[in-house]
Amino acid sequence: MNVLLGVGGGIAAYKAAELARALMEGGARVQVVMTAAAQEFVRPLTFAALTGRKVITDLFSSASGDATLSSAVEHIAVAQENGLFAVAPATADLLAKFANGLADDFLTTAYLAFTGPVILAPAMNTNMWLHPATRENVKRLRDRGHRIVEPEEGYLACGMTGAGRLASPDAIARAVLAEGNRRSDLEGETVLVTAGPTQEPIDPVRYLTNRSSGKMGYAIAEAARARGARVILVSGPVHIQAPRDVTLVPVRTANEMRAAVLDRLDKATIIVKSAAVADFHVSRPPEQKIKKTAARLTLELDPTPDILSELGRRKGDRLLIGFAAETENLNREAHRKLETKNCDMIVGNLVGGALGFDSDENEVVLALRTGETVPVERASKRAIADRIFDEALRLRQALHARQ
Repeated sequence: MNVLLGVGGGIAAYKAAELARALMEGGARVQVVMTAAAQEFVRPLTFAALTGRKVITDLFSSASGDATLSSAVEHIAVAQENGLFAVAPATADLLAKFANGLADDFLTTAYLAFTGPVILAPAMNTNMWLHPATRENVKRLRDRGHRIVEPEEGYLACGMTGAGRLASPDAIARAVLAEGNRRSDLEGETVLVTAGPTQEPIDPVRYLTNRSSGKMGYAIAEAARARGARVILVSGPVHIQAPRDVTLVPVRTANEMRAAVLDRLDKATIIVKSAAVADFHVSRPPEQKIKKTAARLTLELDPTPDILSELGRRKGDRLLIGFAAETENLNREAHRKLETKNCDMIVGNLVGGALGFDSDENEVVLALRTGETVPVERASKRAIADRIFDEALRLRQALHARQ
């Protein structure tokens, strides 16, 4: 496991040396990058002695000693060589730069070039940690799927007592190593994900649809790919860019989604059906636009195919995860759908409030084939996606143990 460890400029920078040692004891190979401010608190030689590697301190100096590596693009090479990006202490300044895409030194430039999991351990004065600007930056970073190792409460170097003290090096190391171990747990799997709404034509210019934004399904696809899976994303019309290295299959109607899913069913080992498929479609949409008149218009609607039920009948030994958007009786309805659709897990959420459709956050319950109900507190959809896969893999082990 290769870890890129960024050290920000704060009094807690000395604890990053303990963190580097803990990571190496956990089997990680550590490349340290220090900001200019960090070097005012700890000398680079300390980290070089601990890691056995030259510390990167400047955007235009090579840390490798390899004359063939241009320092002008070294931040790209370093980002590609390391599988995890950890920053401790992550100062208020670094959080703001990361959140807003500013890149004025090696650490912030490498962050923009890095595509893997990011773990941030903030440390700062209590008032700075609680400031609305910092809270907004932390929220934005969480929404990107970054792991935040919350600062502890206690006596601070400034003399205040409160939240803002860097978490213990052992706690940060455990978070980093656990993230690294998790990032390969879906290798060898092919995850088939459906996302977004469907659009059912009324006439050539109008259609029936729903409020699904596709954010949850795309977060699931991103999480699966980050954990090593091959991902096929069958998506209705959305305004989101598909995650990197994911096979995107765009569809429009429920029938198109059904055909795309069944055509790829044999390739899948895990199916996550998070799409909000329209329940009805116009039985015979006219070929020409319906003209507006004063008369009442009646549409004849037929049910769309129940893709989840069909997958439940045909899933074999695949793990099948469905979704249930409800307005009441969430636990009961999630377990009912689990049984009637022959799923292994149902992700249930209440809709109609501030969460769910269009939101970047969600709060769900996981109804499992084992009879368990696992509540998942409010979090970013990306974080919830990882929790779904955590529980899905645990569920698979439990089901295999029963056989």
